[in-house]
Amino acid sequence: MESSNETKKPICKLVGTDGNVFAVIGNVRAALRHAGQADRAKEFSDKAMSCGSYDEVLALVFDYVEVR
Repeated sequence: MESSNETKKPICKLVGTDGNVFAVIGNVRAALRHAGQADRAKEFSDKAMSCGSYDEVLALVFDYVEVR
């Protein structure tokens, strides 16, 4: 396992926040940017906007952040 190449997932609080898909994308993007992962924030946004459903976006969220 190459832990030095793994990117740490920042914590993102989504429980108790606006569940609108655009609000979720914004919260995850902000968490990534706050963690110094601006490139991953853009990558996440681009992928999320091309998802075909809310469920696909939520599945993607868990790939990028630790949800609380």
